[in-house]
Amino acid sequence: MSTTQSIGPVRTGSKSCAEAVNKIAEVTMTFWIMKIIATTLGETTGDFFAQTLNLGYVSGLGITGAMLIVLIFFQVRASFFHPALFWAAIVATTTAGTEVSDLMDRTLGLGYTGGSLILTAGLLATLAIWYRRDGNLSVDPIRRKDAEIMFWIAVVFSNSLGTAFGDFLVDSIGFGYVEAALICTAVIGVVLTLHYTRVMNDIALFWIAFIFTRPFGATFGDFLTKPVAHGGLDLGTYNASVICLLLMGGIIFVSLRTRRQVGERL
Repeated sequence: MSTTQSIGPVRTGSKSCAEAVNKIAEVTMTFWIMKIIATTLGETTGDFFAQTLNLGYVSGLGITGAMLIVLIFFQVRASFFHPALFWAAIVATTTAGTEVSDLMDRTLGLGYTGGSLILTAGLLATLAIWYRRDGNLSVDPIRRKDAEIMFWIAVVFSNSLGTAFGDFLVDSIGFGYVEAALICTAVIGVVLTLHYTRVMNDIALFWIAFIFTRPFGATFGDFLTKPVAHGGLDLGTYNASVICLLLMGGIIFVSLRTRRQVGERL
């Protein structure tokens, strides 16, 4: 799904300066595959810090939050699109989002419903401010640093909200990990249908899809890591994180190599 046509990575040479400053990955099917893997990696990495290392959610958020700030800082300062940096920043938002959701529910006792309401309000406020400043919420392209900062704030809220929704389906309602993933898949399927039939605005669909790919990845991450007795595969947070990291690295490598080969033929 694309917000209009594409959100293209930078190419040197004859491309315009306006395109060169856009640092958001092109929204194609590969984008959504990477987004789902990134959210799965964020879920398993967040649980690795908080649960496997037994650091707790406050310390876990401190670590993942610091990583997030550093990566967003370099992402915003960059003068062109770096695939590895962009997707590392996405993973950081999903990792921190995992800690935020769990902290609100398990440490602060707000519950997933209360946490989701707070995160929804934060996301809507961010999008409202962004829209008031720019007159639109399009990421095709984002050309100013202040608009990019608003984009990343919205991403953090979106991924935190997606985490809370996924946990709500499993822990509050009682669905299994596969069932919860199927529910999120159904929502994504509706979004795709609305996109291709052009019944709904593509920008709104982008943010809906962005939110709901998070719980899909989160529930899939739980499916990989949780014990067999609880409906998981019991791979552990470390092994699951390594698998997701290798998948993301492989996709980035293939994409860069394909783009380079296409550029050489032009």
